[in-house]
Amino acid sequence: RDQAIPLLLRALKHADGELKREILFVLGSFAKEQSIGPLYEIMTDREEDEEIRQDAAIQISVIAPLLQNPQPVIDSLLKDIGSADAELRLHATFALGWQGNFQAAIPLIERLYDDDDRVRQTAVNALCNLRDDRILPLLLERLEHGDSEQKHCILDVYLKCLEHDDPDVRFDALACLGLLVEARDHLEVYRKLLKDPDPRIRGLAVKRLAEDAAEAARQSFPADIEALLEDPDMKVKRAALKILKKSE
Repeated sequence: RDQAIPLLLRALKHADGELKREILFVLGSFAKEQSIGPLYEIMTDREEDEEIRQDAAIQISVIAPLLQNPQPVIDSLLKDIGSADAELRLHATFALGWQGNFQAAIPLIERLYDDDDRVRQTAVNALCNLRDDRILPLLLERLEHGDSEQKHCILDVYLKCLEHDDPDVRFDALACLGLLVEARDHLEVYRKLLKDPDPRIRGLAVKRLAEDAAEAARQSFPADIEALLEDPDMKVKRAALKILKKSE
């Protein structure tokens, strides 16, 4: 690594196209402090190809959490996501989305209100990549004054968090989702949650269906509801039985 990184950094100044993208990938895999500066320069270079800038942003999000002191790059990226340049906001927003980077949560939430649709969608993905359930109540606070488009972006965050590896994040996302939408409006989402390995999530999902969409659930996926009668969790069984009785 000690020999390769200086060589790659020199080659990076002369490479273009696919070779440059390959060099960026290798630099990202090394996760060395001396790589972050050149990657940041490429990401912020308005003359650079947009795909290359995006690749640099990806590698920054990989390297930054592994640095001994990531604060300088965090500070630079937080400044960049407020730039008047939409392309720079886009790439910086992506680069900030790594696990544990909670200090980026509020600035990323603000990007959900960005004028550029690409930035808004990237902010959704970046927020999910933080892998921190503390963002969920923060998003609820922002709903009070948001317009319909902003609320849609926030809803996207919750829906993506329902696919999170951490069951606590999935459960918190589901709990908050009930404050945003009714179960009958997202039947397929709830149907998938009925098979979640966490009994808390299965129980809350079937409880919501029983309260809000019993008939619709019974008509749309009766076999899934009936299967819950064999669930090892008694709360899940009782809620499933409640749906079946309401539908008789």
